[in-house]
Amino acid sequence: QVHLVESGGGLVRPGGSLRLSCVASGSISEIQAMGWYRQGPGKQREFVASITNGGSKVYRETVKGRFTISRDSAENTIYLQMNNLEPEDTAVYYCNAQIVDGASWGQGTQVTVSS
Repeated sequence: QVHLVESGGGLVRPGGSLRLSCVASGSISEIQAMGWYRQGPGKQREFVASITNGGSKVYRETVKGRFTISRDSAENTIYLQMNNLEPEDTAVYYCNAQIVDGASWGQGTQVTVSS
């Protein structure tokens, strides 16, 4: 079992930046990839970005050039650096870990972009 804890959310003005963190614990060796999803008000949860154990990265089209996913393997942590934030980025951001027999999710962290 993999346990994920997110942090770093908050309130930011349009054009601002935030960095989200997600620390994994438990059966770390089962993790094949990690990533971020988000769920905005009245919307379905959607993919944002992911990074594999080999370092390959994938981004949602609307965040390319603004968001950067990275990882610190020694600390079992991934990050999501979010720049030039827009009101449309307002959502609860969830950390996800793809494991051998399914997926694990964190509890989510709120990101609000508003003036």
